[in-house]
Amino acid sequence: MKRFALYHLETLLWISRLGTFAAAAERLNTTQPAISARVRELENQMGFPLFQRAGRNMALTVRARQLVKECEPLWASIEQTLLQNSDFSGASGTVRIGAGEIASANCLPPFLAELKQDFPRAMLDVEIDLSHSMLQKLLSADFDLVLIAGPLANPNVETARIGEVKLIWVTSPVIATRIADGAAQQLVWLLHRHSPVHGLALASLAEAGCAGVLAESAYNSCNNVRALADVLVADGGIGFLPEPMVREHLACGRLVLLKKLPDRTMDFHVAVRTQERDPLVRAIFNRAAMLRIG
Repeated sequence: MKRFALYHLETLLWISRLGTFAAAAERLNTTQPAISARVRELENQMGFPLFQRAGRNMALTVRARQLVKECEPLWASIEQTLLQNSDFSGASGTVRIGAGEIASANCLPPFLAELKQDFPRAMLDVEIDLSHSMLQKLLSADFDLVLIAGPLANPNVETARIGEVKLIWVTSPVIATRIADGAAQQLVWLLHRHSPVHGLALASLAEAGCAGVLAESAYNSCNNVRALADVLVADGGIGFLPEPMVREHLACGRLVLLKKLPDRTMDFHVAVRTQERDPLVRAIFNRAAMLRIG
């Protein structure tokens, strides 16, 4: 009977999931040479090669694919049992979390603090990114979990809705006195076209009959909500922004509502890959599903 340590099996499964030794090393909080050494040890024990190079990635051999198929459910059961018996406090490894600017400003800081308290050995790698980029990184296993805006309809992604945010048209009091219909072409600012807010802004303008501002050349864009809010406060124009992120400006009178342009709402979800089997990631996903944004 072949003998190998549990960390050999864990290494094999993570290389299989992520595609490269480097990604597995990052996920397991170790070095790439250590991962390579484990693979060599496991190959010596098994008596056959486990990987063959496929471009930049490492592809499983036929026999290794069968080994992974049979060991995946066994490993998931072992991890689940160990983590449950330790109340997950002993869980380790690096969990990569992606979040948009709106989610990070609303609910991410206390959530991360809670995770670090309950999973002190786990390393959290958090990156702020745009929704379209986060989805691609989730599918390619560069992220383990994402807090993302907009509708998600992908069979490879499992989601839980965590609320919605109201999107409103705002401007400074000075600009508000200069415009009657809120559709002056040279004054319109929108978030970047890759943001789901961008499409909602165009739909709002179309509903209001502001066809003249729909041309690409008719508006300015910015990829940062806080920076765009500062532009508007400085009498830079009108913009379509999430209400929670300009609430203080509205309360202080630095910004005012443009009531002639219709509001919108945008859903937010927490998402993981459908095939995600790591118990720690699953535990964090279940906790994130209880978050409420907005």
